[in-house]
Amino acid sequence: MDDITPLDPLLTPIHLRKQLIDAGWSDRGIARALARGDLAKVRWGAYATKAAYDALDDGGRNGLRARAVVAQAGTDLVVSHVSALPFWGAPTWGFALDTVHVTRRDRKAGRREAGVQQHRGRLLPGDTVSRGGVVVSSPTRLAIEVTTTGRTEAALCVVNDLLHRKLTTRKELEARYLALDDEVDAPMDHWPGTLTANIVLRLCDARLESVGESRLFHLCWVHGLPLPIPQYEVRDRHGRLIARVDFAWPELGVFMEFDGKIKYTKLLKPGESITEVVLREKRREQEVCEATGWRGIRVDWPDLERAQATAQRIAQVLTPPSLSA
Repeated sequence: MDDITPLDPLLTPIHLRKQLIDAGWSDRGIARALARGDLAKVRWGAYATKAAYDALDDGGRNGLRARAVVAQAGTDLVVSHVSALPFWGAPTWGFALDTVHVTRRDRKAGRREAGVQQHRGRLLPGDTVSRGGVVVSSPTRLAIEVTTTGRTEAALCVVNDLLHRKLTTRKELEARYLALDDEVDAPMDHWPGTLTANIVLRLCDARLESVGESRLFHLCWVHGLPLPIPQYEVRDRHGRLIARVDFAWPELGVFMEFDGKIKYTKLLKPGESITEVVLREKRREQEVCEATGWRGIRVDWPDLERAQATAQRIAQVLTPPSLSA
């Protein structure tokens, strides 16, 4: 569980207006620094260097705003829910990033105002961790939190990522989910949005390696398709390992690969181009088909946006030729 490097733009110093005024700045001077591009406005009364701000994606900027909220708060807050994702390098796909999420330590009633959602909940030992000096939700608690603030598909992407990187385990998730929470005098499964949590905890799988794979697995579930086996090792009749495919239905003689740019980048060998990787992957797919007689399916990002049509295409391949004739 390596910490964040101090040079990460997510940890860039935040300059509060009060601090700048105390240091001799004026509001006019701050405005000039903003116009010159020396500073960027993180939120009302909080600034950072524009270079660091520009280096962050939308998720990172949400995390930076969360740090500003904590610095400006009159109470002790923990960066939580969606806002804690960038501190763990977890995916923010599918989440609204316009609101900062924090959890109050004093357990007073939470509220939402000015783009900030304060959550109330009992923080048990192990629920928080310091990341680069910022107190955030632990991976186990965070996995449960995101199921209450996002769609099932987005939450599943996060939980699978945390499981795959061994930042938490299914056993730890289930134990924390059932732990008593004094906020409502009931287990965590009485939190708002826990129907999503129940589904995610049932579907999550540490073998799913990327957002694309998690979304494709979710697509199969939503459309009532048989759930495939992730990261399936394909062997020939002599037991020799041919390949590991993203998904497989061995009983149906079908395998499925998700094509994403990041996947091909990860497979790059020294001096190799993306085109060479794609051709090598095509040869690998052909070898799998020739050795097993299986049929293959390829799905990419645009296919995920055409979920209904993609599900129908997968279903047609899963249907044995003799039954579809």
